[in-house]
Amino acid sequence: MPRSSLQAPASVIMIRPHHFTPNTETAQDNQFQTGAARDAATVAHAAHAEITRAVETLQAAGVQVHLFEDENTATPDSVFPNNWFSTHAGGHIAVYPMYSPNRRAERRQDVLEMLKHDYRVQDIIDYSGLELDNLFLEGTGAMVIDHLERVAYAARSKRTSEVLLERFCTHFNYEPVVFDAVDALGQPIYHTNVLMCIGTDFAMIGLETIPDTLRRREVVERLHRGEREIIDLSHAQIADFAGNAIELQGRDGLVLALSTRALCALDANQRAKLERHVTLLPLDIPTIEHAGGSVRCTIAGLHLAARSPQTV
Repeated sequence: MPRSSLQAPASVIMIRPHHFTPNTETAQDNQFQTGAARDAATVAHAAHAEITRAVETLQAAGVQVHLFEDENTATPDSVFPNNWFSTHAGGHIAVYPMYSPNRRAERRQDVLEMLKHDYRVQDIIDYSGLELDNLFLEGTGAMVIDHLERVAYAARSKRTSEVLLERFCTHFNYEPVVFDAVDALGQPIYHTNVLMCIGTDFAMIGLETIPDTLRRREVVERLHRGEREIIDLSHAQIADFAGNAIELQGRDGLVLALSTRALCALDANQRAKLERHVTLLPLDIPTIEHAGGSVRCTIAGLHLAARSPQTV
């Protein structure tokens, strides 16, 4: 039997965009975002094709993908569904408040209805109304969740309210671990999931992004309590989205989905360490990466029990 893990979901949700474009509203605090030097129609077509190929690659590896279409022209970042909802063992779902107004329309009732129909959902806690109080917590972008140790790691930013993080952790029974993280220029990193990835037996993290050496050591110690091998990422590797990956359950065991750009950024020693634990599964999404997110951002993992056996 292939190895499985509570950390690695076997089923995911992805959104295929029909009018993708980098989001001008989010560019101010997202240093990973760059302009796409092509006309809008070409960019949109390329992004659509990239998600199509990514879904096919994941399915070929045995990952169950629920693919939703987005034909809305007002939701440029809809390809990143992990920011507006998350799922948790025991049948729990959280819906999140989004920092940028034009991202709030990404929340979709049809996605939630599918989850309730196909999976055992006990409750949905909706925090989105807290946008009116300027409280934001952008899902598993703002938090990197250790489902095994019950820890939510979060870098402070405009998109991560500590007040709401504490509330989430109380509701969902996680321990919050909060820290400051900055890029090579000293600017706050907008989402935690671009600087760290937690797998079953490993954690990739850009330790030099945490300027407070004491806090950096505390984060490392907390990760070690889960007996994980820590793979340190440089600022340059973080900029190439090496930290924006997700461990999934494939047909033949655990896989690590990451972008081809991220894989190229890893050195031979880092790859060898990862391959002791997972099969590396690169997805080629260069157009989507112009929007400041990579593979992890495009995948919303489903940590829910299916109502009936899922087929691939």
